Amino acid sequence: MAAINVPESKLSSTQKLIPMVGFGTAEYPFGTSTADCMREAIVEAMRVGYRHFDSAALYQSEQSLGEAIEEALSLGIIKSRDDLFITTKLWCTDAHPQCVLPALNKSLKTLGLEYVDLYLIHWPVSVKMGVHEFPVKKNEIVPMDIKLVWEDMEECHNLGLAKAIGVSNFSCKKLELLLSTAKIPPAVNQVEMNPIWQQKKLREFCEEKGILIMAYSTLGAKGTPWGQTWVMDCEVLHQIANEKGKTIAQVCLRWAYEKGVSVLVKSFNKERMKANLDIFDWKLTNEEVQKISQIPQRRGFPALEFIFEDGPFKTVEDLWDGEI
Repeated sequence: MAAINVPESKLSSTQKLIPMVGFGTAEYPFGTSTADCMREAIVEAMRVGYRHFDSAALYQSEQSLGEAIEEALSLGIIKSRDDLFITTKLWCTDAHPQCVLPALNKSLKTLGLEYVDLYLIHWPVSVKMGVHEFPVKKNEIVPMDIKLVWEDMEECHNLGLAKAIGVSNFSCKKLELLLSTAKIPPAVNQVEMNPIWQQKKLREFCEEKGILIMAYSTLGAKGTPWGQTWVMDCEVLHQIANEKGKTIAQVCLRWAYEKGVSVLVKSFNKERMKANLDIFDWKLTNEEVQKISQIPQRRGFPALEFIFEDGPFKTVEDLWDGEI
């Protein structure tokens, strides 16, 4: 079976090319999937054609990802480590000055890699140093020193340990704050995005600043505590999928791809893995794009876990700066 070639896009502030569809490794509760199951799924994904793999210190998938890379190399599925684009993330308990580089080094050791292609600040939130867990203890949430944390992220890049650096779950306002002092602008902002939460304002802001949007929860993240069925139950998407002879998932992924967004999708089912990459040889019509643009909007994951009356984010509006 020939692997599907996934189109790539160049990231700003780096020569790296990022595949426009990536494979997510977050499975909630984190760490519940057996290491063998996760490793086998990632190897199969590489066989199908996925070359971008998204992990995080929180997900407890870094070790399985590293083992899958080693296995794929030994089997000849990939020729070298350079064939892959690997993303991992800095968790909130390590989002403190002087803690960023040690956290990345720990992730690299777990992955068995010399570098990652992209390192992201997982949330614009710091939590008192301790174990990686979600939900976090609300009384341990503290303000993040974005300037100093980003300086440490820049050091990770300058040392060659992260070929590109970026953020996740940042609003326009928080990006503006970061950009006001950054020497290296973030290459990526990974956020929730799908036809039910289209992030038009944020997409326009990031495009203007040269920041690539990477979408998670592209199908609604059903099966997670923050997931919902709004995407897969959407009548407009059902109608378009039926008329085109495609799945709703394919319509969602194609829609995001046409918006210039890099998307993440996760399925351990081999047929769905292949189907989720079958989005490059067809297009949505202008009429279909217009119908999707008119779908009522609501954020699926407001991240109430970070809202605390005595913390830095007392309301949902504080966390998302009104982008809700």
